[in-house]
Amino acid sequence: MSVTKTRTEPSLSAACWSCGAVVNGGHFCPSCGKIQPLPAGTDYFGVFGLPRKLRMNLAELEQRFHQLSWKLHPDNFMRASEFERNLSLERSSELNDAYRALQDPVARVEYLLARGGVRKEGAAKQQAPPELLEEVFELNESLDELKEARESGGEIGQLRERLLAAQRNFQEKLNEVDAELENAFGGWDQAVESSAGEAAERELMARMNEILNRRSYIRNLVANVQKELVEEE
Repeated sequence: MSVTKTRTEPSLSAACWSCGAVVNGGHFCPSCGKIQPLPAGTDYFGVFGLPRKLRMNLAELEQRFHQLSWKLHPDNFMRASEFERNLSLERSSELNDAYRALQDPVARVEYLLARGGVRKEGAAKQQAPPELLEEVFELNESLDELKEARESGGEIGQLRERLLAAQRNFQEKLNEVDAELENAFGGWDQAVESSAGEAAERELMARMNEILNRRSYIRNLVANVQKELVEEE
């Protein structure tokens, strides 16, 4: 995923490549109707003409996606110039990428943080959150005991029940983290509405990044337990 700094703004006054009219960031020139390239710095929110808010009306997003997909589709440019055909392919690909990122809440906030340089791909292995250290230690012990019992042909009934309880416990914690993330979305949107400034946005981004790290760790725990339980079925 290619990212740039959040504060970078698109050049909305760019001129149409065909007739020179002011485009103001639109997908098509308001004068001659020619398809336009995305202004430099436009993010996925801008592709849909949306503010950089994290709480999103998915039905509205889907509607905008289908409308733009039809307008930008390469089939509409079969008789256009090679430049316009290539633009159509490029814009359609950008639109699909934007929709995939924005329709999922976690992918949406990850994209926003990546744009701001806060969240990077390929980050170092995460450490267990301090408040979960004891529970993670007990879980790892149970997983080790299960593997040993499996190899030796020992009784695994009680171990399986312990893992089921651990799975329920960590799933509840995952739900709590998701609720915390949703609450953080509200704080971010309020900051956008009030033009709170870059310092406030950076603080909110740091908080959401920490929540995402905890979410990712707990989600992996749930997945690991589920994998072991499935192997016993």
